[in-house]
Amino acid sequence: MAAVSQPIRMLCGALAAVVFGGSAYGSSSPDTAPLTLRLARLEGVPDQRIGGEILKVAYARLGIQVQFVPVPALRSLLESSEGRVDGEVQRILLVETQYPTLIALRPSINFIEPSAFVKRLDFKVQGWPSVAPYRVGIVRGVGSSEAGTRGMRRVTAVASMEALMRMVAAERVDVAVNDRLSGALVLQQLGLESEVRPLDPPLQRVALYHFLHVKHQELVPRVEEVLRGMAASGELEQLRARAVRDLLEQYGVRPLTPN
Repeated sequence: MAAVSQPIRMLCGALAAVVFGGSAYGSSSPDTAPLTLRLARLEGVPDQRIGGEILKVAYARLGIQVQFVPVPALRSLLESSEGRVDGEVQRILLVETQYPTLIALRPSINFIEPSAFVKRLDFKVQGWPSVAPYRVGIVRGVGSSEAGTRGMRRVTAVASMEALMRMVAAERVDVAVNDRLSGALVLQQLGLESEVRPLDPPLQRVALYHFLHVKHQELVPRVEEVLRGMAASGELEQLRARAVRDLLEQYGVRPLTPN
């Protein structure tokens, strides 16, 4: 069989990328940046929308649209690290070490505050060791919760925030570890806000970073330049504050008191 010409091979590669749901470009460059990126957004995690709103603004300045693909927390890392989606909206920095095909973009775009949610229990919160004596529930695939509870003897991982909050309300665990903002919104959604509450202060504040698959490595410095400018001008902080307000209003939750 005759050798296939280079132009035909390139065309086939682009078509294959479209068929299998990825970007139409195997590798982006300033001249061939994708017009649309598909980013994994953790399913049932309200805080992910905050990072999404920030990224919409950042990518628009590069003439790139973003689409969000709702995926369970653990599966999303498989989808993004294998390039079936173009990246992750936001994850902890440790993901960069665990999944070498994913590149963390600097600076961080958001943060979460893992907190101890309880029903009847009360104790003094002093970081992650505070929850070690208790039966603890976490969401499977949420890196900050998995890292914070590593080595603890009585940890139960569930598939979603909804399942986690129902579990602590039913007293099947003593403590549910969840991001304070997302946890409050999920409690409101489930009608459990009068039964389960977060203890103060949070266990930790964790910076979140946007990730791109390595096939878009040439796009990374361009996006980082935009994010650095947004951070320096204060725009990034303003966008986050507005997105938080919008979420609270949407869920009918009063503003959270600062910690």
